[in-house]
Amino acid sequence: MERCAARRAPEEERRVRANAREYNEKFQYASNCIKTSKYNIVTFLPVNLFEQFQEVANTYFLFLLILQLIPQISSLSWFTTIVPLVLVLTITAVKDATDDYFRHKSDNQVNNRQSQVLIGGVLRQEQWMNVRVGDIIKLENNQFVAADLLLLSSSEPHGLCYIETAELDGETNMKVRQAIPVTAELGDTSQLARFDGEVICEPPNNKLDKFGGTLYWKESKYPLSNQNMLLRGCVLRNTEWCFGLVIFAGPDTKLMQNSGRTKFKRTSIDRLMNTLVLWIFGFLVCMGVILAIGNAIWEHEVGVCFQIYLPWDEGVHSAFFSGFLSFWSYIIILNTVVPISLYVSVEVIRLGHSYFINWDKKMYCAKRRTPAEACTTTLNEELGQVEYIFSDKTGTLTQNIMVFSKCSVNGHSYGDVQDMLGHKAELGERPEPVDFSFNPLADPRFQFWDPSLLEAVKLGDLHVHEFFRLLSLCHTVMSEEKSEGELLYKAQSPDEGALVTAARNFGFVFRSRTPKTITVHELGQAITYQLLAILDFNNIRKRMSVIVRSPEGKIRLYCKGADTILLERLHPVNQDLSSITTDHLNEYAGEGLRTLVLAYKDLEESYYKDWSERLHRAGSAPEAREDHLARLYDEVEHDMMLLGATAIEDKLQQGVPETIAILTLANIKIWVLTGDKQETAVNIGYSCKMLTDDMTEVFVVTGHTVLEVREELRKAREKMMDASRSVCNGFSYQEKLSSKLTSVLEAIAGEYALVINGHSLAHALEADMEAEFLETACACKAVICCRVTPLQKAQVVELVKKYKKAVTLAIGDGANDVSMIKTAHIGVGISGQEGIQAVLASDYSFSQFKFLQRLLLVHGRWSYLRMCKFLCYFFYKNFAFTMVHFWFGFFCGFSAQTVYDQYFITLYNIVYTSLPVLAMGVFDQDVPEQRSMEYPKLYEPGQLNLLFNKREFFICIAQGIYTSILMFFIPYGVFADATRDDGAQLADYQSFAVTVATSLVIVVSVQIGLDTGFWTAINHFFIWGSLAAYFAILFTMHSDGLFRMFPNQFRFVGNAQNTLAQPTVWLTIALTAVVCIVPVVAFRFLKLDLKPELSDTVRYTQLVRKKQKTQHRCMRHAGRVGSRRSGYAFSHQEGFGELIMSGKNMRLSSLALSSFAPRPSTSWIDTLRKKKGCEGSSASSPSGAADKTLRV
Repeated sequence: MERCAARRAPEEERRVRANAREYNEKFQYASNCIKTSKYNIVTFLPVNLFEQFQEVANTYFLFLLILQLIPQISSLSWFTTIVPLVLVLTITAVKDATDDYFRHKSDNQVNNRQSQVLIGGVLRQEQWMNVRVGDIIKLENNQFVAADLLLLSSSEPHGLCYIETAELDGETNMKVRQAIPVTAELGDTSQLARFDGEVICEPPNNKLDKFGGTLYWKESKYPLSNQNMLLRGCVLRNTEWCFGLVIFAGPDTKLMQNSGRTKFKRTSIDRLMNTLVLWIFGFLVCMGVILAIGNAIWEHEVGVCFQIYLPWDEGVHSAFFSGFLSFWSYIIILNTVVPISLYVSVEVIRLGHSYFINWDKKMYCAKRRTPAEACTTTLNEELGQVEYIFSDKTGTLTQNIMVFSKCSVNGHSYGDVQDMLGHKAELGERPEPVDFSFNPLADPRFQFWDPSLLEAVKLGDLHVHEFFRLLSLCHTVMSEEKSEGELLYKAQSPDEGALVTAARNFGFVFRSRTPKTITVHELGQAITYQLLAILDFNNIRKRMSVIVRSPEGKIRLYCKGADTILLERLHPVNQDLSSITTDHLNEYAGEGLRTLVLAYKDLEESYYKDWSERLHRAGSAPEAREDHLARLYDEVEHDMMLLGATAIEDKLQQGVPETIAILTLANIKIWVLTGDKQETAVNIGYSCKMLTDDMTEVFVVTGHTVLEVREELRKAREKMMDASRSVCNGFSYQEKLSSKLTSVLEAIAGEYALVINGHSLAHALEADMEAEFLETACACKAVICCRVTPLQKAQVVELVKKYKKAVTLAIGDGANDVSMIKTAHIGVGISGQEGIQAVLASDYSFSQFKFLQRLLLVHGRWSYLRMCKFLCYFFYKNFAFTMVHFWFGFFCGFSAQTVYDQYFITLYNIVYTSLPVLAMGVFDQDVPEQRSMEYPKLYEPGQLNLLFNKREFFICIAQGIYTSILMFFIPYGVFADATRDDGAQLADYQSFAVTVATSLVIVVSVQIGLDTGFWTAINHFFIWGSLAAYFAILFTMHSDGLFRMFPNQFRFVGNAQNTLAQPTVWLTIALTAVVCIVPVVAFRFLKLDLKPELSDTVRYTQLVRKKQKTQHRCMRHAGRVGSRRSGYAFSHQEGFGELIMSGKNMRLSSLALSSFAPRPSTSWIDTLRKKKGCEGSSASSPSGAADKTLRV
């Protein structure tokens, strides 16, 4: 992210005066223009070339080009280097320009959005980019907030407005913001035009939940907090209009402060290639020095004797200087060990892999008409090396749609559908949903599958009636009736909306409310309850209650909350019912549903009156108000009667549990980083099977201070160490730990999970504690970070990148995920319901989380495999080609003469060997895609970087050097005594060059045939076509026709025809090919037989199955074991109940309603992983003996 304006000095405080642009402009605040692009028309060429020449290889080839322009040392024409160099620079520049064009397009789309700005007392339509700090702007319902605003007034009573903050924190439940009273009445544009208040506040920062400032107006000052702010990226909901004063604009907004900078991403193979290029250049210099010394010695000892007919070049006066020039000549000749065509080929292969992702029909979402898209072409092979996935929750793992799924009422469970035989029906066998047509106020979108619950309602089951009565009364939902019978519920959380909607469909319709009443239609009869008190929800209480008086005068308390809290507060007579309900809760939680327990209590009039008086005194207490209220709430919420329990499904995206399970089998660690509540996140962890009851322990870190967090992390590590000691037969844990944190995973036995809150994470990410946090987290199978800010998400990713040296992938769907997506090695955007910011910032995008499995295990693994095989072969063929010049130097007086003619050197990497290796790099497979998904362990070689590393590189160049030795010395030895058919000597330079070149092309073609694991028609065409092209071009260049047209360029007329007509030459070529290839075939056969890799075993298994004509094995989906009931199904904001009771959020029309009558296996990879740990480190976790407690 860059600014449209120039950089400014850091602010200590911000001063903003309303309706005073001239005053505010002297501070040079940033405009509301957003710029995420890197270039413009003027800067593109110099900046892009500067970036490209930071690549070691491009600088290296530019250096070679300069050398080739010097006639005294150049043995090759300059066009052999400049043409491919310009081609590479052009291709990369076009790709970068295309990427930046889309950034410009996105910036323009955002900057040109329209906003109503109050200028000169009149509202004018202005583009977002023209909004300035100090402007007053008007927002209307469902509009995005253009900048960070101080809320001045709104259409709602008391200056309230409702916002959705999904772009900031991923939460789609509504939040309440309120203008300060002194400005809440400024609803008229003329009044706002005269408003000249000045705000002094904190400077721009990235803290989404904090704001501090003061408003100075009319010689008074008013404190400002986050509750008075509307942040950019929020959406105005259920509010007709509001006015706000721009405090922070553009890059200073909290959204952009959290978005992070766009980082240039490079793969680990790219970084390794830079290192290898330096090594190869060093090797090249060594060869040049050896040959230069040889040249100096030869010229001094032998060359001086032939000065008459082999004089030195002009300017050369000594053997030493001749050797110096020879050094540079050999640098040019031997530079083909790293040809620039390598980089062209790499870009072409990556482009092909990107198109495969774009064209994959199995990653296409027909519902949204959204294909998968590779937004970059440079990271494909890194998709095959991912070790850590950082995922958002809302919209990524879940659909954020809450569905009333099951319930338990008076010991009877409802929600399971049974077939005609009384067995539980499967999903595909479900009958028609329950018919709610009897209820004219039912929500037509609500579906329930168990008709017995509706029958119980119709039969007058008192417990069921009381159950739904509680759901219709105990909530903070607001109701709006747009037309007769058309109800719209405004729920602060989707959980509450689902519960109230369920009660509505079963005949208990919440119709309206005032500060003191709630009107419910119970089975068609309108009943108004007097609302006496709302005992509000908070994270400590984990429950909420309402106290109502029925029309009969009976006072009753209704309560809903987490089972761990409510079951302890029941009357002893509920023991048997509690036991049955607990079994139901376990069953529901085992299915990943979010559970709540419902209870009630009748209150005596005299007790309530006394309690109410004490509540009033506590509410007005000057000190410890919350403590007094908590004690009174606790007092009345005891000895309650159990009604039952609800189970809500937070609908996961399709295939999420299966995808996580398979990625876990591929040894990929998945961390969930969410802005949602702890309980909600933990529930989803169980739903998607990241957390299970089989885990040894789940650690929850909730400390508010550095010392508390450090102590909780220490205790977690100690517990894991103790378990590890007991498994490792007495070996000390400390003895096994090296200085690197990577050994922890091998040392810890058992399965653990870590859950940490945002305020605790802030301390854990401090410099002196980050290593302890990472050590603890990496020892756990699952990590969930709750209530985290967008910047914290990025910090967690950066921490893992810093210490683990592992490839990271971040996946999210909202603007709050952009920073994390930019920080990770690979960013994936979900094109979901939270806008397209994540997609625009991502490297890859698709519509559903389940496609991540295919992206990594199929496309990623294949891309890594193909790139590694391509690089290994490329280095092999080029060392085999180039090193022949080195050996020839010892037999040509170190004169920098080439073995091959100039055209063969130019065409070798462009025509003769380019297409076969490209075909292998684009199309090759070791196993089919079905087997890649079926055997996740096939993914691990990429994580361990086994297929291309320094060791594999040295093996490739050793094979290339071995081939070059045979390629040179076998023809040299044969030609020493060989004769033609007519008895003439065969050993001339041109015939030797043709023989060596032909041997080389045949050997490398056979070698790529051996390396190719998946043959297509394109592979056949390219390999055999390249051989045919070689012979066609060879005979053409040695033909009479070309000689007549270009006699100075093609002198060796008929040489190829004469040479290849000799049987001796073909026998020499055949002998060279056999001696080069047979050892490779023998080695691979022995390796396959004695130490096969997993992919070899999979291929063999597939071959056996085909022969036996049996069906392939289907993956078995294991049933999920029971999960802890860790969450509760409502997540609204504390204080909302008090707001309702005050009446501040009631419209006049709502208040008026009260005056009217209501209307009607162990592999070789595992062995490699265990080298650092003890033998017991791979033991499975203890089965049932270990504690399965949720530790807080």
